[in-house]
Amino acid sequence: RRLFFDTHALVCLLEENGFTTQQSEVIVSALVKIMNTNLDMIYKDMVTKVQQEIALQQVMSHIGGVKKDMIILEKSEFSALRSENEKIKLELQQIKKQVMDEITKVRADNKLNLNLEKSRVKELHAQQDRALTQTDRKIDTEVADLKTMLETHKLDNIKYLAGSVFTCLTVALGFYRLWI
Repeated sequence: RRLFFDTHALVCLLEENGFTTQQSEVIVSALVKIMNTNLDMIYKDMVTKVQQEIALQQVMSHIGGVKKDMIILEKSEFSALRSENEKIKLELQQIKKQVMDEITKVRADNKLNLNLEKSRVKELHAQQDRALTQTDRKIDTEVADLKTMLETHKLDNIKYLAGSVFTCLTVALGFYRLWI
């Protein structure tokens, strides 16, 4: 340890101001002890440059380890996120495929139902057309039957009329002959 003041000069200064040599040496000795105690306390709290370098190296080593751990953790987290992302992509593709299959199935069902309905409508129209054709034929047959019947009645009426006219003529000729 070094003292940065001259103890002998302090002793001389004290002697010049009225202290005895023994008193001056005791005071300087007490000051030196106080200073040494204070320096000891200060040195306890202080570190040497070597200790500071060692501590700095330890801290830097610890920081390096933490960096490595963080990089490893980041990579593992990134890998976990990537694998999770891949799983989600696969699930999404499966769901998309299922949805497309369902859409295709629904479309096919709708087309089938539509075709069935078209067939039913066509069949219904065909039945209605047949019924209408049959009804038209029945009407035509009934009209033809009525015409035939009318012609038959007409001929019967003409026969009866002709018979009546000939009967009247015969009766009139009979009266005419009788009167003449």
